[in-house]
Amino acid sequence: MSFENLGLETDLQKNVTSLGYTEATPIQQEAIPLILDRKDVLARAQTGTGKTAAFALPILQLLENSPTPDRRFPRALVIAPTRELTQQVAQAFQTYGRGIPLKVGAVYGGVGISAQIDLLKRGVDILCATPGRLLDLFNQEQVRLANVEILVLDEADRMLDMGFIDDIQTIIAALPTRRQSLLFSATYTKPVMHLAAKILYRPEHIKITPGNDAVATVNQIMYRMNGAAKRGVLRHLIVQGQWSRVLIFTRTRFSASRLCQYLNEVNIPAAALHGNRSQAARDTALAAFKRGDTRVLVATDVAARGIHIDDVSHVVNFELPQVPEDYVHRIGRTGRAGSGGHAISLVCPEEKTQLKQIERVMHMPIPRGELKGAKGETVSPDSFIDLPSPGGRGARHRPSQKQHTHASQSRYQGAKSRKTAKHSPPATRKKK
Repeated sequence: MSFENLGLETDLQKNVTSLGYTEATPIQQEAIPLILDRKDVLARAQTGTGKTAAFALPILQLLENSPTPDRRFPRALVIAPTRELTQQVAQAFQTYGRGIPLKVGAVYGGVGISAQIDLLKRGVDILCATPGRLLDLFNQEQVRLANVEILVLDEADRMLDMGFIDDIQTIIAALPTRRQSLLFSATYTKPVMHLAAKILYRPEHIKITPGNDAVATVNQIMYRMNGAAKRGVLRHLIVQGQWSRVLIFTRTRFSASRLCQYLNEVNIPAAALHGNRSQAARDTALAAFKRGDTRVLVATDVAARGIHIDDVSHVVNFELPQVPEDYVHRIGRTGRAGSGGHAISLVCPEEKTQLKQIERVMHMPIPRGELKGAKGETVSPDSFIDLPSPGGRGARHRPSQKQHTHASQSRYQGAKSRKTAKHSPPATRKKK
C-alpha cells in the first residue's frame, strides 16, 4: 500500500518520497490511520519494521493541524530506553517533518544538562527523552508536561527490563488524563500488558509477528563449536569473506569490550558500543561505523536497540541472547529496506537452550553451516582455538587442568617454604 492511501497530507508524502520510500510497511499501514483517528494503540512490532515512521508521520500531521498559541511546552512526548534511540527518533521527526513549523528536541543522560535546559526554555513541540533524564528535568521544574497531547512509549519492554517502571509511572502521573497514548513493544510480557492496561484507553491492537518483513530478506546460518573457538572462527569469517560492515552482538558489556580488543589486536578495526562507555565515546564509535571508518561494531542489545544503520552487510550473534525475541531485533539490523543481508550465529553447547527458544519464536530451524578453509575445504570450527594472529603471535596458551593443578601446587609449595623460612627461629651454632 502506498502512503497516499493512508490519509497523510501532501507535504508529508513528499518528504517520505524524497527518502526513497514507496510502499508502507505493515505496521505503517495499520498504525497511521488509527493514530490519525486519535485512537490509543498497543502495537507489537520488531525493529526494522518501520515503526518510528508509523507514529512520527501521523503525530506530525496531527500537531500541524491543531496549532496552539503556547509554543513553549511539548505537545507530544516520546519516551525511549536508550540515548541512541532517543537521538534517532528525534532525527526521524526532523527528517519526516522537513518544512513543517514544528520544533523537535531530545533530552538524555550521559551529557551535560544545561544545554538541554536551554533547549526547553526556547520551546519544543515534540520532545524525545530517556526516562531518567526527563524525570531529572521534571523534578528541577525545567520541563512542563501539562500540555502533552500525545504520549509514545517506544520499546516499552526494554524500558521495563532496564528498571524504568518507577520513572515512567511518575512521568505519566504528571501528564494530562485526556491524551492519546501509543505503546510500542517487541514482546507482550506481563509487565508490558500491566502497564498498557494502566495508560491506554480502549486501545486498538496491532501485532506484527516475528519472521515477517523484518527478517524475510536475511540469510540466516549458524555454526556449532566450542566456546573457545568463537574468536578465531569470527576472525576467519570476517577475513575470508572480506566482510565490509559487520555488527556483532554480545550479551554483556565485558564481553563486548574483550572482543573489541581482540579484533583490534588481529588488525580488524573495531569499536564497542555499550552502557559503560561515555556518551561521547558511544557517539564517536557509532559515527565512525556509519562512515565506514570502522569495519566492525561490537554492541550489547541494550545499546543497539532501535539504532538504524544503513548497509550492514553481516550481523553476528557472537553470543545468543537470553531473550529469544532479541534475536529477531539483532538480525533485523541487516537486510533492511528489502536489501539482502546475512545473519551468522556462533553457538556453543552451553547455548543449546537459547537456540531452541529462538527457533521456537522464529517458527523455523536456523540452517547449520560448514566452515570452509582457504582452498574451499571443510574445516572444523574447533581447529580455530588459539588461532595465531597475522603478526605470528599465537593466542595465549591456556594450561590444561593437570598443568594448572601442578603449577598451583608448585606455587603453594614455594610459598610454604618461604613462609617456613621466614618464621623459623634462627639456627643455633654448635659449640665446639
